[in-house]
Amino acid sequence: MEQLEGLHRGQELPLQRDVAVISIPFGKTITLPEDSVVSVMQAKGSSVSVAHEGRLYLVEGANLDALGLEALPRPTLPEDATDEEIEAFVWEQLRTCFDPEIPVDIVELGLVYGCRIERLISGERIVTLRMTLTAPGCGMGDVIAADARNKILGAPQISQVHVDIVFDPPWSREMMSDEAKLELGMF
Repeated sequence: MEQLEGLHRGQELPLQRDVAVISIPFGKTITLPEDSVVSVMQAKGSSVSVAHEGRLYLVEGANLDALGLEALPRPTLPEDATDEEIEAFVWEQLRTCFDPEIPVDIVELGLVYGCRIERLISGERIVTLRMTLTAPGCGMGDVIAADARNKILGAPQISQVHVDIVFDPPWSREMMSDEAKLELGMF
């Protein structure tokens, strides 16, 4: 992820190929065409938020080559991963998910209330996340959910990811980690 540190807000980059991106705030996947020029908004975790023609999009790590960077391999686990390894994997992936407008991951922000992993007879797992948003009217829920879902589905043992957005209990700044408060200057 060191290559993302070299990107700065406002930096313009031509797309090297057609690329699937997540539209912000709608969470839908669309394709931006090769040679489009995008402007970097935020580079955090394993994703880059970009602007193109007045709209915002999220470029996932596996598609960073479209920005002229090295693509990040999709996260995965060995076939014989234990339930504990799978849960650790899920939390690790959640720590790479960011609200496109806030430079702190969703775990440190205190947005993730719970993670349940159920094992099917086939051996596959279904992950259900309970999470919230910083405010009920926040439009980033679909984007954050799509980003989390895509990253967690990198493990072959996980066949589905359900993200339940809840508002009880309501989020408050006390739910943030001390590191998040420090990053956002909220101490």
